[in-house]
Amino acid sequence: MNEKEIQGLIDRAIEDFNGNLNDLGSAIGMVMLSRRYGWRVVLLIHSPNTVRKYLKILGLKNLRDVAPEVGELAHRSNAWRLVDGTANFWKVVRGQISGVRSALVEKSADEH
Repeated sequence: MNEKEIQGLIDRAIEDFNGNLNDLGSAIGMVMLSRRYGWRVVLLIHSPNTVRKYLKILGLKNLRDVAPEVGELAHRSNAWRLVDGTANFWKVVRGQISGVRSALVEKSADEH
């Protein structure tokens, strides 16, 4: 999706929404972050149930429709750095490997 399509998606979700605005805000935030960090990082932050809930709020079938697999800021994610290059990504997402999920991000020393 391009910028205009994503803005239209968000505008429609806002106009059509019924429920707790915290959920809507979190769903929009998930999409916006996924565009820079990638859908893989988002799946390391949120549980599969939360991602499904947010996708439903936005009327999306898949986060891949709006975000790259790995975004330009993925390297800042502590969780992504732990699974990048390993075969453990889906095991972590499914909860078969614990202690990896994290929403923490850090700039590298050369980014300061």
